[in-house]
Parts: sequence; structure tokens; C-alpha cells
Amino acid sequence: MKTLGLIGGMSWESSAEYYRLINQGVRERLGPKASARLVLWSFDFAEIAALQAAGQWRALDALMVDAARRLEAAGAEAIVICTNTMHKSVPEIEAASALPVLHIADPTAHALKTAGHSRVALLGTAFTMEQAFYRARLEERHGLEVLIPEAEDRAEVHRVIYEELVAGRIEPASREAYRGVIARLVARGATAVILGCTEIMLLIGPEDSAVPLYDTTRLHAEAAVALALG
Repeated sequence: MKTLGLIGGMSWESSAEYYRLINQGVRERLGPKASARLVLWSFDFAEIAALQAAGQWRALDALMVDAARRLEAAGAEAIVICTNTMHKSVPEIEAASALPVLHIADPTAHALKTAGHSRVALLGTAFTMEQAFYRARLEERHGLEVLIPEAEDRAEVHRVIYEELVAGRIEPASREAYRGVIARLVARGATAVILGCTEIMLLIGPEDSAVPLYDTTRLHAEAAVALALG
């Protein structure tokens, strides 16, 4: 079994899900006493969120590279970044470390294409929805057409993530707001929705959408198990 290095704490709410899902996956594959070999670097998300809000992406890249190097020194054999947004730093991590990075968009795209989807919606932080680092990988590497919400809806999706979900708050009004956002994306032709923030699965589930939801946290964790055991 390979030792996986998890870069977490962004937020710890979803990092805890990664730890649970990866260990459950290993136990299901190897038996009831088995668990995953994991090394975790967990950030103080307040520091990360402040740098994101200030647009200090070079400083964030440096922190992510430092985390990857610490995990490599601790014995990790591959890197799993437990958040969608900070996959923006993948090129810098790959340039600075010999370890492979399991990109969260790749198992998500594989699952979508296997199910026959080509026009999909993306929910996530404003950074994930609006910047090219994530959408371009889905579009250029995997051939998907990616729809994002209109500006007002993007702002609300982002607000709920940073003001509620990262703090562990689940608000019924926000669930209704997300249902409306999804319905409008479906009306534009989306046949599936990517939950492109690792906290969104805490808020909504299949009953909240007329089309399938693709939970990047679960798909990434499943791919991590396959990597560890492969």
C-alpha cells in the first residue's frame, strides 16, 4: 500500500470526510481491520482564505509547495489536495516535487464521461467557477462543455461556502438557494452537476437536483484508494 500525503484543512470539515472515505475504501478492499497509510498536513484555513480573498496566489503557491515538500519528507508517495480551489497550485507543486499529484478534476471527468455526460454544470468557489485552472482542465483535457451559474448565483454559491459550510453551518435557506441555482443550470442544458467544492456535499444531495450530482470529494477519495492500492 502506498502512503498518501493529504493537504487538508481547507476546510477541516471536508478534510475529515476525506479521511473517513479513504479509510472506508481501504477497509472495503482489504478487510475489516485494514486502514489507509496517510500523512496529513492541515492548514489554518483562516490564513488560506485571507490570501485567497486578497488575490495573493503566489503566496498560496508557496504554502502549497511547502506542504507538499513536508509530506514528501514524511514519507508520502503521492499528493492528494483535499480541496478543489487549491488545485490552482498543482503546476507549482509538480514543478517542485517528484511526487505525483492526484488531480481532483480527472476522476470527476472520467465518471461524467463514463455516464455519457458532455454538457455539465460546475458549482464551487468563485475562484473555481470563474478562473481557468479548473474549467480548462475539464474542457481541454477531457472534452467536456462546462456551464457556470450567472453572476448573482455565483456570488451566492461562493458566499454560502465561505460564510456557512466551512464553519459547519447547514442552513435550509441556503439549500433552497442552491436548488434554484441548479434548476437554472439544468434549464440551460446541463445534464449533470459537478459539486466542485469539497464542502457542497455537506449541504445538498441527489434529492435536490433533477439531474445527477457528481461529488468531487467522494470521487477523489475513491481515486485515492485506487492509487494507494494499485
